Amino acid sequence: MSALNGSVNLLRNAVRSQIIPRANVSAKPAKHPVSPGEQAIGLLVMFVTILGPSGYILSHLEDYKKHD
Repeated sequence: MSALNGSVNLLRNAVRSQIIPRANVSAKPAKHPVSPGEQAIGLLVMFVTILGPSGYILSHLEDYKKHD
């Protein structure tokens, strides 16, 4: 029973000693405001990066199913 208490104490001490860093949150306005055009280009690049490969795979799904 003392071994169980010892292991519980070790776990409790390990959890207690963890240091949680604080986030550096700033409420200042942006140094360079992003124009709507730049936002649109950024969103377009993100969508193409994520949806492009998956769309290619889905459009060629029949090719992947065939094992000649």
